[in-house]
Amino acid sequence: MGMAYQRRSAPAMARVRQKLSSEHIADVLGDTRERLIAAGLPKKIKPGGRIAITAGSRGIGGFVEILSGIIDAIRSGGGKPFIIPAMGSHGGATPEGQIEILRRLGVTDHTVDASIEATMETVDLGASKTGAHAHLDTIAAKADGIIVLGRTKTHPENAEGIASGLLKMTTVGLGKQIGAQEAHSHGLWESVAAVPELTLAKSNVLFGLAVVENAFRQPLVIEAVAGNHEAFAESDRRLLKVAQPHLAKLPFDDLDLLIVDELGKNISGTGMDLNVIGKWRISGGDKKPNYRRIVVLSLTHESLGNGLGIGLADFTTQRFMREYDHANTYINLLTSTEPDSQNPREGPPPLALVSDREAIEVALYSALTKDKPRVCRIKSTASLHEFWVSEALLPEVERNSNLTLLEKAAPMHFDGHDNLF
Repeated sequence: MGMAYQRRSAPAMARVRQKLSSEHIADVLGDTRERLIAAGLPKKIKPGGRIAITAGSRGIGGFVEILSGIIDAIRSGGGKPFIIPAMGSHGGATPEGQIEILRRLGVTDHTVDASIEATMETVDLGASKTGAHAHLDTIAAKADGIIVLGRTKTHPENAEGIASGLLKMTTVGLGKQIGAQEAHSHGLWESVAAVPELTLAKSNVLFGLAVVENAFRQPLVIEAVAGNHEAFAESDRRLLKVAQPHLAKLPFDDLDLLIVDELGKNISGTGMDLNVIGKWRISGGDKKPNYRRIVVLSLTHESLGNGLGIGLADFTTQRFMREYDHANTYINLLTSTEPDSQNPREGPPPLALVSDREAIEVALYSALTKDKPRVCRIKSTASLHEFWVSEALLPEVERNSNLTLLEKAAPMHFDGHDNLF
């Protein structure tokens, strides 16, 4: 028999659409192939040369199409393409786990018509300027060439300068678990800038392929980038400015409760993007935006049990905990912990309630809300074009020309187990 918690009834919720740019590339496969061919990739490939392509764990929009376009471009030059998982410590830091993450993202040897070759072993290329050693996947090191595929976007902890992009994929993706740990333990962003100087000088990276997404996670920009440090750094800085206007946020600075349907590594490095929920939840400081309580209902299938970021929530569900893998989460947590950081709180889960309804209502009670609670429900921090709001937020919706009311407020629909979906 479960424990009885004090609760406050969930409010009626209205569905709202946020106006976001939907500009995107129509033919992702064709655009990818043509950009690499135009940049001269076929001329850099010797007949029968084995070319490794990095595939990360975040789930780029059009992932299969982009990889297929790279594969087509390599074959047009007479090369033999293959995929390598490039995701640091994810997947429990095992080859099998990383292949399984790619499968859950839709990438298999059948969907991209190329083999997937995985290892956690690396070649140590020496110490960078920060002291962090540059590591390179041993399979990639033996290949005749490497294509680094990376999405350029704001990082949950870094929205300016160099963030997630080709340099980070070179450092952490190609560096595997040990490379990721080296970078984090010597200052992540300093190492992301320094380590690729060694990696790109001592390996056969032919090109980078940089992708910028819109707020719907559709490719907006695809660029072929020369395989050297200067070009990678220039691309990361320039395309981050292109990506920034497409970073969607919630149009509310003050909430009693944020309900998040899904948390996951395919959504953000911290499971929930700190640019959406507030960086203060890790680093302290001004509570902007001030979301007093966050409840997370489920963990994405693509995360393979890695629930990093759940510690940023205040409540979760037993449904989440059934998918949560302590080992996979803590390998990632300990790999990414920096020496001067506070005691990491992204991993340990908060109180897990029996059902979605109980988690929401206990969280609402704990927020000590007024008569009309300010509540917003989102699918994830990467999906903010539609969301649900309580009646207390409707006046703000009506005043905001970027918001449209799609459905009037109605009670939440819970199933027979008191879950939302």
